[in-house]
Amino acid sequence: MKIKKMNVGEEGLNRFFGPLEAKIMDLLWSSEGMSIKEVQSILNQESAISVNAVTTVMNRLLEKGHLSKVLVGSGRTQAARFSTVQTREAFLSEQMRAVSEGLIQEYGGLVVSHMINALEDVDQELIAKLEHKLSELKQRKKP
Repeated sequence: MKIKKMNVGEEGLNRFFGPLEAKIMDLLWSSEGMSIKEVQSILNQESAISVNAVTTVMNRLLEKGHLSKVLVGSGRTQAARFSTVQTREAFLSEQMRAVSEGLIQEYGGLVVSHMINALEDVDQELIAKLEHKLSELKQRKKP
């Protein structure tokens, strides 16, 4: 599920989600699933927040395809449990791939040039992976 907008000026999950969405996703990624009330209770410890606000945001995340909902129990004890559709790692990987591909398609060499310059601050293991990938690409191009 591709994010439609990325907030470049933000940090962490706030680049992809609003502040409350990011907090909720973070909570759900670190759990086996939670009810709206459980999420609200945890968030309420940090700052006062209504169940309605949490309900609205969690239902939006559900509609956007980031959460799934399962009904547990029956009758008066029935409750909805929400969990994330993908792991944090899978979500971030998907978003970075989409952003990278989009930037390269639109700005090509300029993006690659800036990425190369940014390699000065990257660990050696990542540089080794890049060298390996470049070597593979060169081998494919040879007749």
